[in-house]
Amino acid sequence: MVQIDGHTGLLGIFATPIGHTLSPRMHNYSFRRLGLNYVYLAFEVGNEELASAVQSIRTLNMRGVNVSMPNKQAIVPLLDRLSPAARLTGTVNTVVNDHGVLTGHITDGIGFMRALQDEGLDITGRKMVLAGAGGAGTAVAVQAALDGVGEIALFNRQHGTKWAQAQKIVALINAQTNCQASLHALENQDELQAALKEADIYADTTSLGMKPHENEAVVNDPTWFHPDMIVFDAVYAPRETKLLKVARQAGVQHCLNGIGMIIEQGAAAFELWTGKQMPVNEVRHLLFEEDQHD
Repeated sequence: MVQIDGHTGLLGIFATPIGHTLSPRMHNYSFRRLGLNYVYLAFEVGNEELASAVQSIRTLNMRGVNVSMPNKQAIVPLLDRLSPAARLTGTVNTVVNDHGVLTGHITDGIGFMRALQDEGLDITGRKMVLAGAGGAGTAVAVQAALDGVGEIALFNRQHGTKWAQAQKIVALINAQTNCQASLHALENQDELQAALKEADIYADTTSLGMKPHENEAVVNDPTWFHPDMIVFDAVYAPRETKLLKVARQAGVQHCLNGIGMIIEQGAAAFELWTGKQMPVNEVRHLLFEEDQHD
Protein backbone atom coordinates (compact mmCIF):
# COMPACT_ATOMS: atom_id res chain seq x y z
CA MET A 1 0.00 0.00 0.00
CA VAL A 2 1.24 3.48 -0.90
CA GLN A 3 1.92 5.63 2.17
CA ILE A 4 1.40 9.40 2.11
CA ASP A 5 4.79 11.08 2.38
CA GLY A 6 6.64 14.19 1.32
CA HIS A 7 6.47 13.18 -2.33
CA THR A 8 2.73 12.40 -2.52
CA GLY A 9 1.01 14.19 -5.39
CA LEU A 10 -2.35 15.86 -4.79
CA LEU A 11 -5.41 15.55 -7.03
CA GLY A 12 -9.06 16.34 -6.35
CA ILE A 13 -12.46 17.46 -7.49
CA PHE A 14 -13.99 20.96 -7.31
CA ALA A 15 -17.80 20.85 -7.11
CA THR A 16 -20.81 21.59 -4.96
CA PRO A 17 -22.60 19.66 -3.60
CA ILE A 18 -19.77 17.16 -3.33
CA GLY A 19 -20.79 14.51 -0.80
CA HIS A 20 -22.22 12.07 -3.35
CA THR A 21 -19.16 11.87 -5.60
CA LEU A 22 -17.71 8.46 -6.46
CA SER A 23 -14.46 9.95 -7.74
CA PRO A 24 -12.29 9.71 -4.57
CA ARG A 25 -12.97 5.99 -4.22
CA MET A 26 -12.43 5.39 -7.93
CA HIS A 27 -9.09 7.17 -8.11
CA ASN A 28 -7.63 6.35 -4.69
CA TYR A 29 -8.31 2.65 -5.24
CA SER A 30 -6.57 2.86 -8.62
CA PHE A 31 -3.56 4.69 -7.16
CA ARG A 32 -3.16 2.00 -4.51
CA ARG A 33 -3.69 -0.80 -7.01
CA LEU A 34 -0.97 0.55 -9.34
CA GLY A 35 1.40 1.73 -6.61
CA LEU A 36 1.16 5.40 -7.61
CA ASN A 37 2.04 8.01 -5.00
CA TYR A 38 -1.04 10.22 -5.31
CA VAL A 39 -4.04 11.05 -3.16
CA TYR A 40 -7.41 12.35 -4.43
CA LEU A 41 -9.65 14.54 -2.26
CA ALA A 42 -13.05 16.19 -2.66
CA PHE A 43 -13.27 19.99 -2.26
CA GLU A 44 -16.55 21.87 -1.84
CA VAL A 45 -16.04 24.63 -4.41
CA GLY A 46 -18.64 26.73 -6.21
CA ASN A 47 -18.35 29.60 -8.67
CA GLU A 48 -17.54 32.15 -5.95
CA GLU A 49 -14.50 30.20 -4.75
CA LEU A 50 -13.45 28.90 -8.15
CA ALA A 51 -10.84 31.51 -9.12
CA SER A 52 -8.90 31.12 -5.88
CA ALA A 53 -9.30 27.33 -6.05
CA VAL A 54 -7.80 27.27 -9.55
CA GLN A 55 -4.90 29.37 -8.34
CA SER A 56 -4.36 26.82 -5.57
CA ILE A 57 -3.70 24.18 -8.24
CA ARG A 58 -0.58 26.15 -9.17
CA THR A 59 0.29 27.24 -5.64
CA LEU A 60 0.11 23.72 -4.18
CA ASN A 61 1.58 22.14 -7.30
CA MET A 62 -1.43 19.85 -7.62
CA ARG A 63 -1.19 17.44 -10.55
CA GLY A 64 -4.75 18.37 -11.51
CA VAL A 65 -8.43 18.26 -10.64
CA ASN A 66 -11.78 17.12 -11.84
CA VAL A 67 -14.48 19.76 -12.13
CA SER A 68 -18.19 19.16 -11.78
CA MET A 69 -21.30 21.29 -11.37
CA PRO A 70 -21.55 24.24 -11.20
CA ASN A 71 -17.99 24.89 -12.38
CA LYS A 72 -17.65 23.16 -15.76
CA GLN A 73 -18.16 26.31 -17.84
CA ALA A 74 -17.05 28.91 -15.30
CA ILE A 75 -13.55 27.43 -15.15
CA VAL A 76 -12.82 27.81 -18.87
CA PRO A 77 -11.53 31.44 -18.83
CA LEU A 78 -9.33 30.63 -15.81
CA LEU A 79 -7.24 28.06 -17.70
CA ASP A 80 -4.25 28.41 -20.03
CA ARG A 81 -5.16 25.86 -22.69
CA LEU A 82 -8.10 23.74 -23.82
CA SER A 83 -8.29 20.39 -25.58
CA PRO A 84 -10.14 20.37 -28.93
CA ALA A 85 -13.28 18.87 -27.35
CA ALA A 86 -13.20 21.31 -24.43
CA ARG A 87 -12.82 24.21 -26.82
CA LEU A 88 -15.79 23.09 -28.92
CA THR A 89 -18.09 22.41 -25.97
CA GLY A 90 -16.97 25.33 -23.82
CA THR A 91 -16.90 22.96 -20.83
CA VAL A 92 -14.18 21.30 -18.77
CA ASN A 93 -14.32 18.41 -16.31
CA THR A 94 -10.58 17.64 -16.02
CA VAL A 95 -7.62 19.96 -15.50
CA VAL A 96 -4.00 18.87 -15.94
CA ASN A 97 -1.21 20.92 -14.38
CA ASP A 98 2.08 20.76 -16.30
CA HIS A 99 4.54 22.91 -14.34
CA GLY A 100 2.00 25.69 -13.81
CA VAL A 101 0.34 25.47 -17.24
CA LEU A 102 -3.28 24.40 -16.77
CA THR A 103 -4.98 22.55 -19.62
CA GLY A 104 -8.71 21.84 -19.58
CA HIS A 105 -10.20 18.65 -20.98
CA ILE A 106 -13.71 17.23 -21.20
CA THR A 107 -13.74 13.45 -20.79
CA ASP A 108 -17.50 12.79 -20.66
CA GLY A 109 -17.67 12.16 -24.40
CA ILE A 110 -14.56 9.99 -24.27
CA GLY A 111 -16.26 7.97 -21.55
CA PHE A 112 -19.31 7.48 -23.75
CA MET A 113 -17.32 6.33 -26.76
CA ARG A 114 -15.15 3.98 -24.67
CA ALA A 115 -18.22 2.52 -22.97
CA LEU A 116 -19.47 1.49 -26.42
CA GLN A 117 -16.06 0.12 -27.39
CA ASP A 118 -15.97 -1.93 -24.18
CA GLU A 119 -19.10 -3.69 -25.45
CA GLY A 120 -17.54 -4.27 -28.87
CA LEU A 121 -19.70 -1.60 -30.49
CA ASP A 122 -18.40 0.68 -33.26
CA ILE A 123 -20.52 3.64 -34.38
CA THR A 124 -17.98 5.17 -36.75
CA GLY A 125 -19.80 6.42 -39.83
CA ARG A 126 -23.18 5.62 -38.27
CA LYS A 127 -26.23 7.78 -37.47
CA MET A 128 -26.89 8.83 -33.90
CA VAL A 129 -30.03 10.30 -32.40
CA LEU A 130 -29.11 12.16 -29.23
CA ALA A 131 -31.54 13.59 -26.65
CA GLY A 132 -30.35 16.37 -24.37
CA ALA A 133 -28.00 19.29 -24.96
CA GLY A 134 -26.77 19.82 -21.41
CA GLY A 135 -23.16 19.32 -20.35
CA ALA A 136 -23.10 15.57 -20.91
CA GLY A 137 -25.08 15.78 -24.16
CA THR A 138 -22.83 18.38 -25.77
CA ALA A 139 -19.73 16.45 -24.71
CA VAL A 140 -21.13 13.25 -26.22
CA ALA A 141 -22.09 15.03 -29.44
CA VAL A 142 -18.70 16.68 -29.90
CA GLN A 143 -16.62 13.61 -29.07
CA ALA A 144 -18.75 11.39 -31.30
CA ALA A 145 -18.27 13.87 -34.14
CA LEU A 146 -14.51 14.06 -33.54
CA ASP A 147 -14.30 10.25 -33.44
CA GLY A 148 -15.99 9.77 -36.79
CA VAL A 149 -19.73 9.33 -36.23
CA GLY A 150 -21.32 10.14 -39.57
CA GLU A 151 -24.52 11.91 -38.57
CA ILE A 152 -26.01 13.29 -35.36
CA ALA A 153 -29.62 14.36 -34.94
CA LEU A 154 -29.68 16.32 -31.69
CA PHE A 155 -33.03 16.72 -29.95
CA ASN A 156 -33.61 19.24 -27.16
CA ARG A 157 -36.55 21.17 -25.79
CA GLN A 158 -36.94 24.23 -27.97
CA HIS A 159 -38.23 26.32 -25.09
CA GLY A 160 -35.63 25.11 -22.63
CA THR A 161 -32.54 26.92 -21.42
CA LYS A 162 -30.18 24.76 -23.50
CA TRP A 163 -31.61 25.48 -26.96
CA ALA A 164 -29.12 28.26 -27.74
CA GLN A 165 -26.27 26.01 -26.58
CA ALA A 166 -27.57 23.24 -28.83
CA GLN A 167 -27.64 25.59 -31.82
CA LYS A 168 -24.05 26.60 -31.16
CA ILE A 169 -22.82 23.01 -30.80
CA VAL A 170 -24.52 21.86 -34.00
CA ALA A 171 -22.99 24.78 -35.92
CA LEU A 172 -19.51 24.04 -34.55
CA ILE A 173 -19.75 20.34 -35.36
CA ASN A 174 -20.77 21.10 -38.94
CA ALA A 175 -18.00 23.69 -39.33
CA GLN A 176 -15.11 21.88 -37.65
CA THR A 177 -15.71 18.13 -38.09
CA ASN A 178 -16.72 15.76 -40.88
CA CYS A 179 -19.94 14.87 -39.06
CA GLN A 180 -23.31 16.13 -40.29
CA ALA A 181 -25.29 17.49 -37.35
CA SER A 182 -28.85 18.77 -37.16
CA LEU A 183 -30.98 20.21 -34.35
CA HIS A 184 -34.60 19.28 -33.68
CA ALA A 185 -37.23 20.19 -31.12
CA LEU A 186 -37.80 17.40 -28.63
CA GLU A 187 -41.42 18.47 -28.46
CA ASN A 188 -41.85 17.28 -32.06
CA GLN A 189 -42.47 13.60 -31.33
CA ASP A 190 -43.26 12.74 -34.94
CA GLU A 191 -39.85 14.00 -36.00
CA LEU A 192 -38.16 12.03 -33.22
CA GLN A 193 -39.98 8.84 -34.19
CA ALA A 194 -38.97 9.27 -37.84
CA ALA A 195 -35.33 9.86 -36.89
CA LEU A 196 -35.22 6.76 -34.69
CA LYS A 197 -36.37 4.53 -37.54
CA GLU A 198 -33.11 5.28 -39.38
CA ALA A 199 -30.82 5.54 -36.34
CA ASP A 200 -28.03 3.12 -35.50
CA ILE A 201 -27.88 4.41 -31.92
CA TYR A 202 -30.14 6.38 -29.62
CA ALA A 203 -28.31 8.09 -26.75
CA ASP A 204 -30.25 9.80 -23.97
CA THR A 205 -28.42 12.29 -21.74
CA THR A 206 -31.52 13.84 -20.16
CA SER A 207 -32.34 13.45 -16.47
CA LEU A 208 -35.45 11.39 -17.16
CA GLY A 209 -35.16 7.96 -15.56
CA MET A 210 -33.38 9.08 -12.39
CA LYS A 211 -35.04 10.23 -9.17
CA PRO A 212 -37.56 11.78 -8.98
CA HIS A 213 -38.39 10.87 -12.61
CA GLU A 214 -37.82 7.10 -12.43
CA ASN A 215 -41.04 6.32 -14.30
CA GLU A 216 -40.43 8.74 -17.16
CA ALA A 217 -38.62 8.43 -20.48
CA VAL A 218 -38.29 10.43 -23.67
CA VAL A 219 -39.38 7.36 -25.64
CA ASN A 220 -42.26 5.34 -24.18
CA ASP A 221 -43.35 3.33 -27.23
CA PRO A 222 -41.30 0.20 -28.04
CA THR A 223 -42.35 0.39 -31.70
CA TRP A 224 -40.15 3.48 -32.10
CA PHE A 225 -37.05 1.31 -31.67
CA HIS A 226 -35.74 -1.51 -33.86
CA PRO A 227 -33.77 -4.57 -32.62
CA ASP A 228 -30.58 -3.80 -34.56
CA MET A 229 -29.93 -0.44 -32.91
CA ILE A 230 -28.08 0.52 -29.73
CA VAL A 231 -29.95 2.27 -26.93
CA PHE A 232 -27.82 4.10 -24.35
CA ASP A 233 -29.04 5.89 -21.22
CA ALA A 234 -26.51 8.07 -19.36
CA VAL A 235 -28.41 7.47 -16.10
CA TYR A 236 -26.74 4.79 -13.94
CA ALA A 237 -29.08 4.73 -10.91
CA PRO A 238 -31.39 2.91 -11.31
CA ARG A 239 -29.42 0.52 -13.49
CA GLU A 240 -32.43 -0.31 -15.67
CA THR A 241 -34.29 2.89 -16.41
CA LYS A 242 -37.72 3.24 -17.94
CA LEU A 243 -36.03 3.91 -21.29
CA LEU A 244 -34.03 0.68 -21.17
CA LYS A 245 -37.13 -1.30 -20.23
CA VAL A 246 -38.91 0.11 -23.28
CA ALA A 247 -35.91 -0.75 -25.46
CA ARG A 248 -35.83 -4.34 -24.19
CA GLN A 249 -39.54 -4.66 -24.97
CA ALA A 250 -38.62 -3.72 -28.53
CA GLY A 251 -36.07 -6.54 -28.68
CA VAL A 252 -33.07 -4.19 -28.70
CA GLN A 253 -30.00 -6.35 -28.07
CA HIS A 254 -27.56 -3.63 -27.02
CA CYS A 255 -29.02 -1.70 -24.07
CA LEU A 256 -26.45 0.24 -22.02
CA ASN A 257 -26.81 2.31 -18.86
CA GLY A 258 -24.43 5.05 -17.75
CA ILE A 259 -22.13 2.94 -15.55
CA GLY A 260 -19.60 2.35 -18.30
CA MET A 261 -19.56 6.03 -19.21
CA ILE A 262 -18.96 7.26 -15.65
CA ILE A 263 -16.12 4.79 -15.14
CA GLU A 264 -14.49 5.45 -18.49
CA GLN A 265 -14.66 9.24 -18.18
CA GLY A 266 -12.82 8.85 -14.88
CA ALA A 267 -10.35 6.48 -16.50
CA ALA A 268 -9.63 9.05 -19.22
CA ALA A 269 -8.85 11.68 -16.58
CA PHE A 270 -6.68 9.18 -14.70
CA GLU A 271 -4.63 8.57 -17.85
CA LEU A 272 -4.20 12.30 -18.47
CA TRP A 273 -2.74 12.75 -14.98
CA THR A 274 -0.67 9.58 -14.60
CA GLY A 275 -0.03 8.17 -18.06
CA LYS A 276 -1.34 4.85 -16.72
CA GLN A 277 -4.49 2.89 -17.46
CA MET A 278 -7.06 2.68 -14.69
CA PRO A 279 -8.05 -0.91 -13.75
CA VAL A 280 -11.59 -0.28 -14.99
CA ASN A 281 -12.97 -3.77 -14.41
CA GLU A 282 -11.89 -3.70 -10.78
CA VAL A 283 -13.31 -0.19 -10.34
CA ARG A 284 -16.61 -1.33 -11.81
CA HIS A 285 -16.74 -4.17 -9.30
CA LEU A 286 -15.77 -1.88 -6.42
CA LEU A 287 -18.32 0.83 -7.13
CA PHE A 288 -21.25 -0.96 -8.71
CA GLU A 289 -21.13 -4.72 -8.23
CA GLU A 290 -20.53 -4.71 -4.50
CA ASP A 291 -23.38 -2.20 -4.00
CA GLN A 292 -21.23 -0.05 -1.75
CA HIS A 293 -21.71 3.24 -3.58
CA ASP A 294 -23.57 6.14 -2.01
